Amino acid sequence: MSRLENRIALVTGAAQGIGYAIAEKLGREGAVVYGADVNLAGMEKSAEELRQKGLKANAVELNVSDRSSCEKAVAAIIAKEGRVELLVNNAGITRDGLLMRMKPEEWDAVIAVNLTGAFTLTQIATKAMISQRFGRIVNVASVVGLMGNPGQANYVASKAGLIGFTKVVARELAGRNITCNAVAPGFIATAMTEKLDDRQKEAMLSVVPMKRPGTPEDVAKAVCFLLSEEASYITGQTISVNGGMYM
Repeated sequence: MSRLENRIALVTGAAQGIGYAIAEKLGREGAVVYGADVNLAGMEKSAEELRQKGLKANAVELNVSDRSSCEKAVAAIIAKEGRVELLVNNAGITRDGLLMRMKPEEWDAVIAVNLTGAFTLTQIATKAMISQRFGRIVNVASVVGLMGNPGQANYVASKAGLIGFTKVVARELAGRNITCNAVAPGFIATAMTEKLDDRQKEAMLSVVPMKRPGTPEDVAKAVCFLLSEEASYITGQTISVNGGMYM
């Protein structure tokens, strides 16, 4: 039997990149995956690709910064499946800029999606998990949430906050057989990092002892482990997937 056989999983920001890789990995481990994204057309295309690979995948329109959207998405999954067991808070955005030039709306937008969105969806989903007395939550943070990064005050604050939030959820819900952990990716090769020029890529790789970027699949494997029963006694932890970039 696969590690996540017939588990009902919700993965946000799953239309592309790391979120898509997580959805695919969970599907290959037997989960029924609901990929959620604010870009419904992109999510439907990705879900169809996953189904063509023989996986149980569904597309959900979800704006994590809108509470009613979160409530609607979770309710729809429970109405169809009767439960929601695995939650991956992966949705995230960037609005980079130096502190002294950062506009308040750029700060607010990143916090709303990356941090408040995870809070909202976790709060809603764990109501079902508590009644089930089972749940597994993984929050996708970032290496910069551990070490900081110039020009990303909003993003770093959101990811550092997500790590702290993970610990609170873990402590509050451990007695209900619900675990909550985080993964902190480093320099991962995605469409976003492909936009960097060679100089920028070389600068990033210079601080990675393994001298190569990670892949979305590297992150997905860590997420899958934390959602599986192999990690049933692990909670409140942050697993770094960064090639040694930050220790």
